[in-house]
Amino acid sequence: MLDIIRKKLEALGADAWELTEIEKRGWEFYFIRHRLDQNRVTEVKRIEVKLYRAIEDGKFLGSASGEIPPTATEAEIDERLSSLLYQAGLVKNPYYTITDTPVDVPDRTEPVDVEAIAEDFMRAIRSAPETATEDINSYEIFVNEVTRRTRNSNGVTYTCTYPSSTVELVGNARRDGHEIELYRFFTSGTCDAPALVGEIADVLRYGKDRLEAVPTPKLPAGAVILSTSDALEVYRYFVDRMSAGFKVRRISDWEIGKPVCENASGDRLTIEAVSSLRNSSCDFPVDAEGAVIRDRYLIRDGVAENFWGSRQFCEYLGLKGSSMVHNVRVHGGAQSAAEVRGGDYLEVVEFSDFQVDPMGGDIAGEIRLGYLHRGGKVTVVTGGSISGSMNEAAAGMTFSRELKQYDNYVIPSVTRLEKLRITGVAALT
Repeated sequence: MLDIIRKKLEALGADAWELTEIEKRGWEFYFIRHRLDQNRVTEVKRIEVKLYRAIEDGKFLGSASGEIPPTATEAEIDERLSSLLYQAGLVKNPYYTITDTPVDVPDRTEPVDVEAIAEDFMRAIRSAPETATEDINSYEIFVNEVTRRTRNSNGVTYTCTYPSSTVELVGNARRDGHEIELYRFFTSGTCDAPALVGEIADVLRYGKDRLEAVPTPKLPAGAVILSTSDALEVYRYFVDRMSAGFKVRRISDWEIGKPVCENASGDRLTIEAVSSLRNSSCDFPVDAEGAVIRDRYLIRDGVAENFWGSRQFCEYLGLKGSSMVHNVRVHGGAQSAAEVRGGDYLEVVEFSDFQVDPMGGDIAGEIRLGYLHRGGKVTVVTGGSISGSMNEAAAGMTFSRELKQYDNYVIPSVTRLEKLRITGVAALT
């Protein structure tokens, strides 16, 4: 099918094209408690095409993308490609080129042992520390072998096979006739059993504590600690603002060689984009445009060092050898997790929703479960919200030297933001 589409693309008259085929071979398991309810084997193929068309003698470049079903007839392929070429002519972006540098890393086509990975997940979940009042209600396991083949009109070709897994899990906690459910969605490459069991143990503990929580009191602005996957939003804010797309659109005003935060009093942030990250579901060395992903610092010691992004926006900035970012490593801070947790603070471990707006920097989250540390006393709380500005909080941000991996991100295990507004639902006692 790829050869058929490629020949039609060459005959179509498009100025450039990119062609990607993604095949997924997966095993799926659905458990109620620990009883297998159903399972199935899946095979899915997707073919994505992007066409480019030069406009006004090459002053502008238009593009359009879409999927072609792997079962499409030649007539249907012709119709779809013609439609995309027409649509590309309606878009007028300043001219840029597509990837033309040959891939200098070998294809990676070793098969993935889907069966073994699935068994690892099952063993790990069954070993989680359940009790008579805190247990696993249900869970689903999805393990995939993904093969991605990339081709473009400049002769760039690459094939990569890698694992991608997800686990959906619901934990239950009960007390005095009351019951609560907590949902989790984990993603990874293969199974990191100790990390997964630790996450499940936390879910069950949080469920138990949620049944004992009291309303969050009304508090003055103060320190908020994040020690779960919600902290990813904080670090994604910095990664997003180092994107070439944000820079070209003037969403980010950060400059290479300048601090990303003026008058910083906290830890100096260092963020690396890495080409490979063990157990990431995005562990491939070449991005979707065919550009080789190189290890590089985005921010080092609090100073902007490299923008990243698509070929289009990187070329607008005059960047060479850049690529998309898929795997990220954030360096740890100067203090241990215990030291970051010093003094008074609110540690929120469950939100109804938590966001850090990468454009404006607004922080917002509704508290489902938190631990209020005040005057040496710990109170389990629920309700209310936190809010603030990442643009301001970044100056005093501190984070632990210990690290934790969440799929394609490695970040400090504990992150502390100062002077956030905490809106409670009860009087302070």
